[in-house]
Amino acid sequence: MSIPDHARSNFQTLLRAASDGNLALMKCADAATGQRRYAICAVGRGLVFTPFGHLADGNPYDAYLPPDPDDANGFLQKSEPDGGI
Repeated sequence: MSIPDHARSNFQTLLRAASDGNLALMKCADAATGQRRYAICAVGRGLVFTPFGHLADGNPYDAYLPPDPDDANGFLQKSEPDGGI
């Protein structure tokens, strides 16, 4: 599965900000829901904060499905506990 150029560019910017010590965690409100989010931001000149994403609430392993190595366009499905020992 190919990662789009804009995502690669944003990730490189985020890495540069981190290596320069210009990364911040900022409490924000989600524009659509008003829910509290903790946004990862690059800090630019004049203290301009550019949000790149937010931290997952709870367990991030429950929030995301990884790519399926056998299907370039698919994702692994969440496995249910088998209840056995």
